Amino acid sequence: MKKTENAVWSFFASVKLALITLLILATTSIIGTIIPQKNPPEFYIQNFGPKTAQFFQLLDVPDMYNSWWFTALLLLFSINLIVCTIERLPNVWQMVVMNNLDTPIDRLEKMPTRKIFHGSASRQEMTQRVAAQLKEAGWPSQMEEKTNGTLLFSQKGAWSRLGVYAVHLSILIIFAGAIIGSAAGFKASVMIPEGSSTDTVYEYGSEKPIPLGFNVACDQFSVTYYDDGHTPREYRSVLTVRDSALAAPMTRPIIVNDPLDYRGITFYQSSYQPMQGFGVTITNKTSNASEDFQIPYGKKISWAGTDIEFGLINQQARSRMGDVSHVKFWFSDGQGDPATLWMEDKSTQSLSRQDAEYEITVRQLYATGLQVAKDPGVWVVYFGCSLMLIGLYVAFFLSHRRIWVYITEEAGNSRILLCGASSKNKIGFDKDFAALTERFEKNDVFQNA
Repeated sequence: MKKTENAVWSFFASVKLALITLLILATTSIIGTIIPQKNPPEFYIQNFGPKTAQFFQLLDVPDMYNSWWFTALLLLFSINLIVCTIERLPNVWQMVVMNNLDTPIDRLEKMPTRKIFHGSASRQEMTQRVAAQLKEAGWPSQMEEKTNGTLLFSQKGAWSRLGVYAVHLSILIIFAGAIIGSAAGFKASVMIPEGSSTDTVYEYGSEKPIPLGFNVACDQFSVTYYDDGHTPREYRSVLTVRDSALAAPMTRPIIVNDPLDYRGITFYQSSYQPMQGFGVTITNKTSNASEDFQIPYGKKISWAGTDIEFGLINQQARSRMGDVSHVKFWFSDGQGDPATLWMEDKSTQSLSRQDAEYEITVRQLYATGLQVAKDPGVWVVYFGCSLMLIGLYVAFFLSHRRIWVYITEEAGNSRILLCGASSKNKIGFDKDFAALTERFEKNDVFQNA
Protein backbone atom coordinates (compact mmCIF):
# COMPACT_ATOMS: atom_id res chain seq x y z
CA MET A 1 0.00 0.00 0.00
CA LYS A 2 2.85 2.34 0.81
CA LYS A 3 4.40 1.82 -2.65
CA THR A 4 1.08 2.63 -4.27
CA GLU A 5 0.79 5.80 -2.19
CA ASN A 6 4.34 6.80 -3.06
CA ALA A 7 3.72 6.18 -6.76
CA VAL A 8 0.54 8.28 -6.73
CA TRP A 9 2.28 11.04 -4.77
CA SER A 10 5.24 11.00 -7.15
CA PHE A 11 2.87 11.22 -10.12
CA PHE A 12 1.16 14.35 -8.81
CA ALA A 13 4.46 15.86 -7.60
CA SER A 14 6.00 15.59 -11.08
CA VAL A 15 7.15 18.78 -12.80
CA LYS A 16 6.72 16.94 -16.12
CA LEU A 17 3.02 16.52 -15.32
CA ALA A 18 2.75 20.27 -14.74
CA LEU A 19 4.42 21.05 -18.08
CA ILE A 20 2.28 18.56 -20.01
CA THR A 21 -0.93 19.80 -18.36
CA LEU A 22 0.02 23.42 -19.10
CA LEU A 23 0.69 22.54 -22.74
CA ILE A 24 -2.70 20.81 -23.09
CA LEU A 25 -4.49 23.72 -21.40
CA ALA A 26 -2.76 26.22 -23.68
CA THR A 27 -3.61 24.19 -26.80
CA THR A 28 -7.26 23.74 -25.86
CA SER A 29 -7.55 27.42 -24.95
CA ILE A 30 -6.37 28.30 -28.46
CA ILE A 31 -9.04 25.98 -29.88
CA GLY A 32 -11.66 27.58 -27.65
CA THR A 33 -10.59 31.01 -28.89
CA ILE A 34 -10.69 30.06 -32.58
CA ILE A 35 -14.01 28.17 -32.42
CA PRO A 36 -16.88 30.50 -31.38
CA GLN A 37 -18.41 29.50 -28.07
CA LYS A 38 -22.01 29.06 -26.91
CA ASN A 39 -23.68 29.26 -30.30
CA PRO A 40 -26.74 27.15 -31.21
CA PRO A 41 -26.12 23.72 -32.87
CA GLU A 42 -27.27 25.07 -36.24
CA PHE A 43 -24.29 27.46 -36.28
CA TYR A 44 -21.76 24.64 -36.01
CA ILE A 45 -23.58 22.47 -38.56
CA GLN A 46 -23.63 25.33 -41.04
CA ASN A 47 -19.98 26.34 -40.52
CA PHE A 48 -18.26 22.99 -39.85
CA GLY A 49 -20.55 20.34 -41.30
CA PRO A 50 -22.83 17.78 -39.57
CA LYS A 51 -20.12 15.25 -38.62
CA THR A 52 -17.72 17.83 -37.19
CA ALA A 53 -20.61 19.54 -35.38
CA GLN A 54 -21.59 16.18 -33.86
CA PHE A 55 -17.98 15.66 -32.74
CA PHE A 56 -17.97 19.14 -31.21
CA GLN A 57 -21.15 18.40 -29.28
CA LEU A 58 -19.68 15.10 -28.04
CA LEU A 59 -16.66 16.91 -26.57
CA ASP A 60 -18.61 19.98 -25.42
CA VAL A 61 -16.46 22.18 -27.68
CA PRO A 62 -19.24 24.83 -28.07
CA ASP A 63 -19.03 25.37 -24.28
CA MET A 64 -15.47 24.18 -23.81
CA TYR A 65 -14.55 26.20 -20.73
CA ASN A 66 -17.45 24.64 -18.81
CA SER A 67 -16.94 21.12 -20.19
CA TRP A 68 -16.21 18.20 -17.87
CA TRP A 69 -12.81 17.46 -19.44
CA PHE A 70 -11.57 21.08 -19.30
CA THR A 71 -12.67 21.26 -15.65
CA ALA A 72 -10.85 17.95 -15.05
CA LEU A 73 -7.67 19.42 -16.60
CA LEU A 74 -7.88 22.45 -14.30
CA LEU A 75 -8.46 20.16 -11.32
CA LEU A 76 -5.48 17.99 -12.31
CA PHE A 77 -3.27 21.05 -12.68
CA SER A 78 -4.48 22.42 -9.32
CA ILE A 79 -3.73 19.14 -7.53
CA ASN A 80 -0.34 19.03 -9.25
CA LEU A 81 0.47 22.55 -8.02
CA ILE A 82 -0.63 21.78 -4.46
CA VAL A 83 1.35 18.53 -4.27
CA CYS A 84 4.45 20.10 -5.85
CA THR A 85 4.25 22.91 -3.29
CA ILE A 86 3.82 20.50 -0.35
CA GLU A 87 6.71 18.40 -1.67
CA ARG A 88 9.21 21.24 -2.12
CA LEU A 89 8.17 24.07 0.17
CA PRO A 90 9.53 22.60 3.46
CA ASN A 91 13.08 22.46 2.06
CA VAL A 92 12.81 25.96 0.64
CA TRP A 93 11.37 27.26 3.92
CA GLN A 94 14.31 25.73 5.75
CA MET A 95 16.64 27.69 3.47
CA VAL A 96 14.75 30.90 4.32
CA VAL A 97 14.84 30.51 8.10
CA MET A 98 18.02 28.48 8.57
CA ASN A 99 20.79 29.69 10.87
CA ASN A 100 23.59 30.42 8.42
CA LEU A 101 26.02 31.00 11.29
CA ASP A 102 26.08 27.19 11.63
CA THR A 103 27.63 26.86 8.17
CA PRO A 104 30.81 24.67 8.43
CA ILE A 105 34.01 26.70 8.18
CA ASP A 106 35.61 24.25 5.76
CA ARG A 107 32.70 24.83 3.39
CA LEU A 108 33.30 28.58 3.52
CA GLU A 109 36.97 28.05 2.66
CA LYS A 110 35.93 26.21 -0.54
CA MET A 111 33.33 28.67 -1.83
CA PRO A 112 34.03 29.84 -5.42
CA THR A 113 33.27 33.46 -4.58
CA ARG A 114 35.74 34.38 -1.85
CA LYS A 115 38.52 36.84 -0.98
CA ILE A 116 41.15 36.78 1.79
CA PHE A 117 42.50 39.87 3.59
CA HIS A 118 44.93 40.38 6.44
CA GLY A 119 44.88 43.02 9.13
CA SER A 120 47.27 44.22 11.77
CA ALA A 121 44.62 44.64 14.47
CA SER A 122 43.49 42.00 16.92
CA ARG A 123 40.61 39.68 16.10
CA GLN A 124 38.21 41.51 18.44
CA GLU A 125 39.05 44.93 17.00
CA MET A 126 38.98 43.61 13.42
CA THR A 127 35.57 42.05 14.04
CA GLN A 128 34.16 45.44 15.05
CA ARG A 129 35.68 47.14 11.98
CA VAL A 130 34.38 44.46 9.60
CA ALA A 131 30.88 44.66 11.11
CA ALA A 132 30.95 48.46 10.66
CA GLN A 133 32.09 48.14 7.05
CA LEU A 134 29.32 45.62 6.30
CA LYS A 135 26.68 47.84 7.87
CA GLU A 136 27.85 50.90 5.89
CA ALA A 137 27.64 48.82 2.71
CA GLY A 138 24.05 47.84 3.46
CA TRP A 139 24.82 44.39 4.86
CA PRO A 140 23.95 44.48 8.60
CA SER A 141 25.40 41.33 10.13
CA GLN A 142 24.95 38.75 12.86
CA MET A 143 27.96 37.44 14.77
CA GLU A 144 28.90 34.20 16.50
CA GLU A 145 32.11 33.18 18.23
CA LYS A 146 33.63 29.93 16.95
CA THR A 147 36.38 27.76 18.46
CA ASN A 148 39.16 29.37 16.44
CA GLY A 149 37.62 32.61 15.23
CA THR A 150 34.61 34.87 14.80
CA LEU A 151 31.95 34.39 12.07
CA LEU A 152 29.79 37.21 10.75
CA PHE A 153 26.83 36.65 8.43
CA SER A 154 24.54 38.94 6.46
CA GLN A 155 21.88 38.23 3.85
CA LYS A 156 19.40 39.94 1.52
CA GLY A 157 16.29 38.63 -0.21
CA ALA A 158 15.83 35.41 1.74
CA TRP A 159 12.08 35.64 1.09
CA SER A 160 12.70 35.72 -2.68
CA ARG A 161 12.90 31.93 -2.56
CA LEU A 162 9.14 31.93 -1.92
CA GLY A 163 8.31 33.89 -5.09
CA VAL A 164 7.52 30.79 -7.13
CA TYR A 165 5.10 29.58 -4.46
CA ALA A 166 3.33 32.94 -4.54
CA VAL A 167 2.82 32.25 -8.25
CA HIS A 168 1.45 28.78 -7.40
CA LEU A 169 -0.99 30.33 -4.93
CA SER A 170 -2.01 33.04 -7.39
CA ILE A 171 -2.95 30.42 -10.02
CA LEU A 172 -5.15 28.61 -7.51
CA ILE A 173 -6.78 31.92 -6.50
CA ILE A 174 -7.47 32.75 -10.17
CA PHE A 175 -9.03 29.32 -10.67
CA ALA A 176 -11.18 29.88 -7.56
CA GLY A 177 -12.32 33.27 -8.88
CA ALA A 178 -13.19 31.71 -12.24
CA ILE A 179 -15.23 28.99 -10.53
CA ILE A 180 -17.07 31.57 -8.43
CA GLY A 181 -17.82 33.63 -11.54
CA SER A 182 -19.00 30.59 -13.49
CA ALA A 183 -21.20 29.27 -10.69
CA ALA A 184 -22.74 32.54 -9.50
CA GLY A 185 -22.42 34.77 -12.56
CA PHE A 186 -23.63 34.91 -16.14
CA LYS A 187 -22.97 36.43 -19.55
CA ALA A 188 -26.00 37.57 -21.47
CA SER A 189 -27.32 40.08 -23.98
CA VAL A 190 -30.45 42.08 -24.63
CA MET A 191 -31.79 44.43 -27.30
CA ILE A 192 -33.87 47.33 -25.93
CA PRO A 193 -35.74 49.68 -28.30
CA GLU A 194 -35.71 53.38 -27.48
CA GLY A 195 -38.48 54.21 -25.07
CA SER A 196 -38.76 50.60 -23.88
CA SER A 197 -37.49 48.78 -20.81
CA THR A 198 -36.81 45.25 -19.63
CA ASP A 199 -36.19 43.33 -16.41
CA THR A 200 -34.87 40.24 -18.21
CA VAL A 201 -31.73 39.43 -20.20
CA TYR A 202 -30.88 36.31 -22.21
CA GLU A 203 -27.92 34.02 -21.64
CA TYR A 204 -25.47 33.60 -24.50
CA GLY A 205 -25.97 30.43 -26.48
CA SER A 206 -28.94 28.98 -24.60
CA GLU A 207 -31.06 32.17 -24.78
CA LYS A 208 -32.21 31.27 -21.28
CA PRO A 209 -34.06 34.22 -19.70
CA ILE A 210 -32.34 35.64 -16.63
CA PRO A 211 -34.36 37.98 -14.36
CA LEU A 212 -32.39 41.07 -13.31
CA GLY A 213 -34.43 41.92 -10.23
CA PHE A 214 -34.79 45.50 -11.43
CA ASN A 215 -35.82 47.39 -14.55
CA VAL A 216 -33.50 49.00 -17.11
CA ALA A 217 -34.82 51.32 -19.85
CA CYS A 218 -33.27 52.84 -22.95
CA ASP A 219 -34.37 56.48 -22.88
CA GLN A 220 -32.37 57.54 -25.91
CA PHE A 221 -29.91 56.18 -28.44
CA SER A 222 -27.70 58.19 -30.78
CA VAL A 223 -25.06 57.32 -33.33
CA THR A 224 -22.50 59.65 -34.92
CA TYR A 225 -20.64 58.99 -38.17
CA TYR A 226 -17.28 59.74 -39.70
CA ASP A 227 -17.01 62.31 -42.47
CA ASP A 228 -18.02 59.74 -45.09
CA GLY A 229 -21.49 59.77 -43.51
CA HIS A 230 -21.72 55.97 -43.52
CA THR A 231 -19.22 54.58 -41.02
CA PRO A 232 -20.36 54.73 -37.36
CA ARG A 233 -17.87 56.57 -35.15
CA GLU A 234 -19.61 56.35 -31.78
CA TYR A 235 -22.92 55.12 -30.49
CA ARG A 236 -24.31 56.08 -27.14
CA SER A 237 -27.25 54.94 -25.02
CA VAL A 238 -28.92 56.73 -22.15
CA LEU A 239 -30.06 54.07 -19.68
CA THR A 240 -32.29 54.45 -16.66
CA VAL A 241 -32.37 51.91 -13.84
CA ARG A 242 -35.52 51.68 -11.75
CA ASP A 243 -35.38 49.65 -8.58
CA SER A 244 -37.32 49.68 -5.34
CA ALA A 245 -33.97 49.89 -3.54
CA LEU A 246 -33.26 53.25 -5.19
CA ALA A 247 -34.65 56.48 -3.80
CA ALA A 248 -34.88 57.80 -7.36
CA PRO A 249 -34.26 56.31 -10.81
CA MET A 250 -30.60 56.24 -11.83
CA THR A 251 -29.89 57.60 -15.32
CA ARG A 252 -26.51 57.28 -17.02
CA PRO A 253 -25.19 57.45 -20.59
CA ILE A 254 -22.94 54.60 -21.75
CA ILE A 255 -20.63 54.17 -24.73
CA VAL A 256 -18.22 51.43 -25.77
CA ASN A 257 -15.63 50.87 -22.99
CA ASP A 258 -17.65 52.98 -20.54
CA PRO A 259 -20.32 50.64 -19.14
CA LEU A 260 -23.00 50.97 -16.47
CA ASP A 261 -22.54 48.99 -13.24
CA TYR A 262 -25.39 48.30 -10.87
CA ARG A 263 -25.74 45.62 -8.16
CA GLY A 264 -22.75 43.72 -9.49
CA ILE A 265 -24.17 43.60 -13.03
CA THR A 266 -22.38 45.42 -15.85
CA PHE A 267 -24.12 46.70 -18.99
CA TYR A 268 -21.78 47.18 -21.95
CA GLN A 269 -22.67 49.06 -25.12
CA SER A 270 -22.00 46.44 -27.79
CA SER A 271 -24.24 47.04 -30.83
CA TYR A 272 -27.34 48.71 -32.16
CA GLN A 273 -30.13 48.05 -34.59
CA PRO A 274 -32.00 50.68 -36.64
CA MET A 275 -35.76 50.32 -36.35
CA GLN A 276 -38.47 50.99 -38.90
CA GLY A 277 -40.06 53.42 -36.47
CA PHE A 278 -39.38 57.16 -36.19
CA GLY A 279 -39.75 59.73 -33.47
CA VAL A 280 -41.67 62.83 -34.59
CA THR A 281 -42.23 66.01 -32.61
CA ILE A 282 -44.75 68.57 -33.93
CA THR A 283 -45.03 71.98 -32.29
CA ASN A 284 -47.70 74.53 -33.19
CA LYS A 285 -45.76 77.78 -32.78
CA THR A 286 -49.01 79.76 -32.88
CA SER A 287 -50.77 77.94 -30.03
CA ASN A 288 -47.61 76.50 -28.40
CA ALA A 289 -49.22 73.05 -28.46
CA SER A 290 -46.67 70.26 -28.88
CA GLU A 291 -46.84 66.47 -29.13
CA ASP A 292 -44.33 63.62 -29.46
CA PHE A 293 -45.12 60.58 -31.59
CA GLN A 294 -43.50 57.25 -32.37
CA ILE A 295 -44.69 56.26 -35.82
CA PRO A 296 -43.97 53.47 -38.33
CA TYR A 297 -42.77 54.18 -41.83
CA GLY A 298 -45.49 54.46 -44.51
CA LYS A 299 -48.51 54.89 -42.24
CA LYS A 300 -50.72 57.95 -41.89
CA ILE A 301 -51.04 59.22 -38.31
CA SER A 302 -53.56 61.62 -36.79
CA TRP A 303 -52.98 64.11 -33.98
CA ALA A 304 -55.98 63.54 -31.70
CA GLY A 305 -58.16 66.59 -31.18
CA THR A 306 -56.84 68.35 -34.28
CA ASP A 307 -57.25 68.08 -38.04
CA ILE A 308 -53.57 67.29 -38.46
CA GLU A 309 -52.51 64.13 -40.28
CA PHE A 310 -48.93 63.23 -41.20
CA GLY A 311 -46.64 60.38 -42.15
CA LEU A 312 -43.36 59.36 -43.78
CA ILE A 313 -43.74 58.46 -47.43
CA ASN A 314 -40.13 58.01 -48.56
CA GLN A 315 -36.63 57.51 -47.15
CA GLN A 316 -32.99 57.35 -48.19
CA ALA A 317 -30.72 54.72 -46.66
CA ARG A 318 -27.39 55.67 -45.11
CA SER A 319 -25.99 52.15 -44.79
CA ARG A 320 -26.90 48.51 -45.31
CA MET A 321 -27.69 48.21 -41.60
CA GLY A 322 -30.89 50.16 -42.20
CA ASP A 323 -29.76 53.59 -41.03
CA VAL A 324 -31.77 56.35 -42.71
CA SER A 325 -30.14 59.63 -43.77
CA HIS A 326 -33.23 61.50 -45.14
CA VAL A 327 -37.01 61.04 -44.98
CA LYS A 328 -39.87 62.59 -46.92
CA PHE A 329 -42.45 63.96 -44.48
CA TRP A 330 -46.11 64.37 -45.51
CA PHE A 331 -48.29 66.86 -43.58
CA SER A 332 -51.91 68.01 -43.74
CA ASP A 333 -53.91 70.21 -41.37
CA GLY A 334 -57.08 70.32 -43.47
CA GLN A 335 -56.17 73.78 -44.77
CA GLY A 336 -55.22 73.68 -48.43
CA ASP A 337 -53.12 71.06 -50.16
CA PRO A 338 -50.90 68.74 -48.07
CA ALA A 339 -47.23 69.69 -47.78
CA THR A 340 -44.16 67.48 -48.20
CA LEU A 341 -40.67 68.07 -46.81
CA TRP A 342 -37.40 66.23 -47.36
CA MET A 343 -35.77 66.18 -43.93
CA GLU A 344 -32.39 65.00 -42.74
CA ASP A 345 -32.45 62.53 -39.88
CA LYS A 346 -32.38 64.31 -36.48
CA SER A 347 -33.20 67.65 -38.10
CA THR A 348 -35.87 70.27 -37.39
CA GLN A 349 -37.71 72.29 -40.04
CA SER A 350 -40.41 74.96 -39.97
CA LEU A 351 -43.62 74.67 -41.98
CA SER A 352 -45.93 77.61 -42.65
CA ARG A 353 -49.64 76.94 -43.14
CA GLN A 354 -52.62 79.25 -43.55
CA ASP A 355 -53.54 79.53 -39.86
CA ALA A 356 -50.41 78.40 -38.03
CA GLU A 357 -46.64 78.00 -38.04
CA TYR A 358 -45.34 74.49 -37.26
CA GLU A 359 -41.95 73.19 -36.18
CA ILE A 360 -41.28 69.55 -37.05
CA THR A 361 -38.48 67.28 -35.80
CA VAL A 362 -37.89 63.78 -37.16
CA ARG A 363 -35.37 61.18 -36.05
CA GLN A 364 -34.98 57.49 -36.64
CA LEU A 365 -35.49 55.20 -33.66
CA TYR A 366 -32.98 52.53 -32.68
CA ALA A 367 -32.69 49.55 -30.39
CA THR A 368 -29.56 49.44 -28.27
CA GLY A 369 -27.67 46.14 -28.03
CA LEU A 370 -26.22 45.49 -24.59
CA GLN A 371 -23.87 42.84 -23.32
CA VAL A 372 -24.75 42.06 -19.72
CA ALA A 373 -22.30 40.36 -17.38
CA LYS A 374 -22.29 39.39 -13.74
CA ASP A 375 -19.03 38.03 -12.35
CA PRO A 376 -18.81 37.97 -8.54
CA GLY A 377 -15.41 36.28 -8.81
CA VAL A 378 -13.78 39.07 -10.79
CA TRP A 379 -12.15 40.72 -7.75
CA VAL A 380 -10.79 37.34 -6.67
CA VAL A 381 -9.27 36.99 -10.14
CA TYR A 382 -7.84 40.52 -9.97
CA PHE A 383 -6.26 39.73 -6.60
CA GLY A 384 -4.82 36.51 -8.01
CA CYS A 385 -3.37 38.34 -11.03
CA SER A 386 -1.81 40.99 -8.76
CA LEU A 387 -0.29 38.30 -6.58
CA MET A 388 1.04 36.54 -9.69
CA LEU A 389 2.77 39.71 -10.90
CA ILE A 390 4.37 40.18 -7.49
CA GLY A 391 5.41 36.52 -7.35
CA LEU A 392 6.88 36.61 -10.86
CA TYR A 393 8.83 39.77 -10.05
CA VAL A 394 10.21 38.23 -6.86
CA ALA A 395 10.98 34.89 -8.54
CA PHE A 396 12.75 36.33 -11.60
CA PHE A 397 14.26 39.63 -10.48
CA LEU A 398 15.20 39.09 -6.83
CA SER A 399 17.64 36.59 -5.36
CA HIS A 400 18.77 35.28 -1.99
CA ARG A 401 22.27 36.73 -1.48
CA ARG A 402 24.45 35.70 1.46
CA ILE A 403 27.77 37.04 2.78
CA TRP A 404 30.03 35.39 5.38
CA VAL A 405 33.12 36.87 6.97
CA TYR A 406 35.34 34.56 9.08
CA ILE A 407 38.02 36.26 11.16
CA THR A 408 40.88 34.36 12.80
CA GLU A 409 44.02 35.51 14.59
CA GLU A 410 47.48 34.40 13.51
CA ALA A 411 50.62 35.60 15.38
CA GLY A 412 48.96 38.81 16.53
CA ASN A 413 47.51 39.60 13.10
CA SER A 414 44.06 38.90 11.73
CA ARG A 415 43.05 36.82 8.73
CA ILE A 416 39.71 37.80 7.14
CA LEU A 417 37.90 35.39 4.82
CA LEU A 418 35.16 37.17 2.83
CA CYS A 419 32.91 34.80 0.86
CA GLY A 420 29.36 34.63 -0.42
CA ALA A 421 26.76 32.90 -2.56
CA SER A 422 23.52 33.72 -4.38
CA SER A 423 20.50 31.58 -5.24
CA LYS A 424 20.51 33.02 -8.80
CA ASN A 425 21.68 36.00 -10.87
CA LYS A 426 25.34 35.22 -10.25
CA ILE A 427 26.42 38.14 -12.45
CA GLY A 428 24.51 40.60 -10.28
CA PHE A 429 25.87 39.04 -7.10
CA ASP A 430 29.43 39.17 -8.43
CA LYS A 431 28.99 42.94 -8.85
CA ASP A 432 27.79 43.27 -5.23
CA PHE A 433 30.68 41.13 -4.01
CA ALA A 434 33.17 43.15 -6.05
CA ALA A 435 31.82 46.40 -4.56
CA LEU A 436 32.22 44.96 -1.05
CA THR A 437 35.74 43.75 -1.86
CA GLU A 438 36.65 47.18 -3.19
CA ARG A 439 35.41 48.77 0.03
CA PHE A 440 37.68 46.47 2.03
CA GLU A 441 40.64 47.16 -0.28
CA LYS A 442 40.27 50.92 0.11
CA ASN A 443 40.49 50.59 3.90
CA ASP A 444 44.11 50.78 5.08
CA VAL A 445 43.46 48.29 7.85
CA PHE A 446 42.78 45.47 5.36
CA GLN A 447 45.51 44.02 3.17
CA ASN A 448 44.99 41.54 0.30
CA ALA A 449 46.44 38.15 0.91
